Amino acid sequence: MAGEARNDGLGVPAVAPAWLAPARAWSRRAPLAPRSPLLVDGHVVGSAEPRVLERVAGLLAGGHQLAGGEHAWHLQSADGDATAAMNALARALREVGLSGPWRDEQLAVCRDGEDGMRIGTIERGVVRPLGIATQAVHLIGTAPDGRMWVQQRAFSKANNPGMWDTLMGGMVSAADSLAQALSRETWEEAGLRVEQLVGMRHGGRVDFAQPAEEEDNAGYMRERIDWFAATVPSHVVPVNQDGEVERFELISVAEVQERLARAEFTPEAALLLADHFGW
Repeated sequence: MAGEARNDGLGVPAVAPAWLAPARAWSRRAPLAPRSPLLVDGHVVGSAEPRVLERVAGLLAGGHQLAGGEHAWHLQSADGDATAAMNALARALREVGLSGPWRDEQLAVCRDGEDGMRIGTIERGVVRPLGIATQAVHLIGTAPDGRMWVQQRAFSKANNPGMWDTLMGGMVSAADSLAQALSRETWEEAGLRVEQLVGMRHGGRVDFAQPAEEEDNAGYMRERIDWFAATVPSHVVPVNQDGEVERFELISVAEVQERLARAEFTPEAALLLADHFGW
C-alpha cells in the first residue's frame, strides 16, 4: 500500500518519477518457465519447475514421499511432521546443486490463501526454488535535518552486491515476530538499538513476485516487505556488525532521488523509498 508523502519541503516531487511504473511492473512478473503448484500434506505452499522436483523425487530421506508432474507436486510427510518433510526436500535439493546459498536458517512456511496458516518451517536456501512466500523487514532512517541514511551492500552479497539499500533490510526468520526481526536486523546491519531511534513507525508494506534470476536455480521470489521509518539522532552513527554492509552514507533527499533515477538502489529498496515518498 502507498504511504503518504512525509518529506514536505525537502524537495520530494508530487508526481511519480518516470522510472517508477517500469520498476513496479518489473516487481510483479510471471515465472520464466512453467511451474507446478507444490503441496505439503495437502496444503498449497509454493511452486516449482517440474524438472527441479523430478531430480529429487527419489532422494528424500526419512520416509517422506514426493510425487507429481505438470499439474501439481505433492510432498507427504512420513509422520505428519511437515517441517521434517520440507527440510528433507531442502537437503535433497542441496545435494543435487539446486538450492540457493545455504544459510542454516529456518523460515516460516504458510499455506497460500487468505488465512495464511503456518504449517511448518524450511531452510532459507530453498524458498526461491520452491516459490515459497517469505517476509522481510526494512528500516528507512532519516536524520533530524532531513537527510537519509543509506547503506551500500557488501560486494560479497549473493544478491545485488554493491548496490544501495535502505538503512537496514533483512528476512523475518521462523523464530522472529516482525518486531523481533526489526530489532535484530537493525542491530546486526547497522549496530543500532531500536530504543535509540525516535518516532519509529510502521510505514507500509510492498509485495514482490518475480523470477529470482540471479540465483540460477529456477527460482521464483514471492516476498512481502514491511517497512518502518524512524529518525536517527544526530549523535548516532550506524556501524555494521555482520559484514554484510560495505558502508553507510548520510545523503540529501535530492541525492537519494538521483540515485534512484540512476537505478543504483536495489529493486526492493527503490519501491520502498517510493512508498515512503508517497509516489
